[in-house]
Amino acid sequence: MKKILAALIFLSVLTDSSTRAADRPNILWITAEDYSSNWLGCYGNKQAQTPHIDALAAQSIQFTAAYSNAPVCAVARSTILTGAYAPTVGSQHMRSRKPAPSLYKPYVTYLRELGYHCTNYGKTDYNIKMDDNSIWEKGDKRKPFNNLSAQQPFFMVINLGETHESRLFPQKIAANRKNGIIPKKPRLDAEAVTVPPYLPAIPGIRHDIAVYHDNMTAMDTHVGKLLYELKKQGFADNTIVFHYSDHGGAIPRGKRYLKDTGTRVPMIVYFPKKWQHLSPFNPSEKVDEPVSFVDLAPTLLSLLGEKKPVQMLGRAFLGSKRIQPAEDEVEFLYADRFDEIYGMRRGVTDGRWKYIRRFTPHLSAAPYSFYQFGQVGWLDWEKRWKNNKLKPEFNTIWQPGQMVDELFDLKADPWEIHNLAADPKHVDKLKRMRAQLKKEMIRARDTGLIPEGMFAELVPEGAPAADYWNTHADELAALIDLAFLASARDQNNLPMLLKKLKSTDALTRYWAAQGILILGKDATTSEETESTIHPLLKDKHSNIRSTAAQALIALGKKNEGIAFLLKDLQADNNEFAQLYLLNGLIQAEAFDQIPAAWKKEHTKGKDYVSRCISRADKHLKQTQP
Repeated sequence: MKKILAALIFLSVLTDSSTRAADRPNILWITAEDYSSNWLGCYGNKQAQTPHIDALAAQSIQFTAAYSNAPVCAVARSTILTGAYAPTVGSQHMRSRKPAPSLYKPYVTYLRELGYHCTNYGKTDYNIKMDDNSIWEKGDKRKPFNNLSAQQPFFMVINLGETHESRLFPQKIAANRKNGIIPKKPRLDAEAVTVPPYLPAIPGIRHDIAVYHDNMTAMDTHVGKLLYELKKQGFADNTIVFHYSDHGGAIPRGKRYLKDTGTRVPMIVYFPKKWQHLSPFNPSEKVDEPVSFVDLAPTLLSLLGEKKPVQMLGRAFLGSKRIQPAEDEVEFLYADRFDEIYGMRRGVTDGRWKYIRRFTPHLSAAPYSFYQFGQVGWLDWEKRWKNNKLKPEFNTIWQPGQMVDELFDLKADPWEIHNLAADPKHVDKLKRMRAQLKKEMIRARDTGLIPEGMFAELVPEGAPAADYWNTHADELAALIDLAFLASARDQNNLPMLLKKLKSTDALTRYWAAQGILILGKDATTSEETESTIHPLLKDKHSNIRSTAAQALIALGKKNEGIAFLLKDLQADNNEFAQLYLLNGLIQAEAFDQIPAAWKKEHTKGKDYVSRCISRADKHLKQTQP
């Protein structure tokens, strides 16, 4: 009897979901990797050859202020998957695969519960501890539109890789030319390409821009084939099509940067006539309201007539449950560790103005990964900097001691070259946007305030880092204020930082130590600085110990600080605490002092310590005079 009852309940649920799904649209996401909107003809690039995407845009809604919240793929995808910011769920560090709170279910789960057939071709890579493929149904990558039922709506993601940054690596270029994916000779002559003004017009960068235009055309051709197949199989009249890229561009100062070249993406949404009532905009309209990846999951549900779950932090910008943008609507941007290199940054933008805050301004702004040096453009730029063969404005990105605050008028300065943060005429705008950033960090319950090496030390084993704020929520605003104070590089903050160094709270000690490190020699004005820093070398948290050692280096005690970092490498630290130590040694130009035997022992695994050692070694050899 129980089995019969269970079967009846199952059938009723199935029938209910099938009935509800029967008259709902199919939704197709055609995504591509590593390109910002300025690479497309429909977004104004006069050298682009992207006819299929341009034609799609001509009959679609074209969002002109769409943003990837993070300028790197796995972190961006975790935001899309959960409808919450990566720092909210603790997935902001590249391929860290840490657990997310159970509350943050993948949006796919909701769609499947509504009766959708959900498939994904090309890439998952969600940066969360889970089986990525388990949430999707199986399909045929070669023929994605075959064997779909007209009776069951589908949701499909097809991810295209022609524009990934690695396609600018010489061996990949050669393979793509051999396979006929791109022409043997670039369509554009390297000397004729337009070089954006934030980059030096040097041969390596010109070469990469020319090749990347060919990569863009190859990707565009792929998009055209998919749209043709969609129509051929009879689904075009019932399918809403999205096209966007996973973050900004592959050439230097794109991917991994919070500038628009790293975060502003195309967002093109096509509504067939049957479903145009789900859009508040006219077909072919260009829309300047800001949207971002955190909005995609709520928007999907809204297109299906469903309200977003409470844990989703985004805004539905289409569909029956659309929410109008607030008067002060901003998109929250974030960057932490991308591959082997740390560098915490946060930003907000409304599409017209952009504010970026560096919480590690003592570091240089390049590189944020050794992986990028597979491109000749990045290598050419770095070598010319090291050999003093650049105009001064192109040296800045490589130098430690970056600007703490950046404020850009994106309308007047779309390439974000002129920082207005120090301009007295914009002091009110700066203060307002800084306050907005603090507000967003509080709303997001930003786990970036917790050093990655301390995740496992501050929450029970195996628990999400985000759980920390469940018991410390009342401390969040004060810690954000301290992080802003510590990163301000203001000598007037020294007495407060010295006081905070003695705190019983680990995160307070960490940020106070960061403040001393960032102040550097400006902190030597107080006689008690060294005596207050030294006890932290015995702190139980490696991240605090190593920050204290780096602070000593910044205070002029280079040999003492380096000796401690080398010693602490031998301690029983977790992977990310070790990685932080390696970052400190690289910044102190002491990587070559790490014993060869230790390096050999720690390059046997597949973790980020191994990756950092092998890539740093390779890169240092590449760039030796």
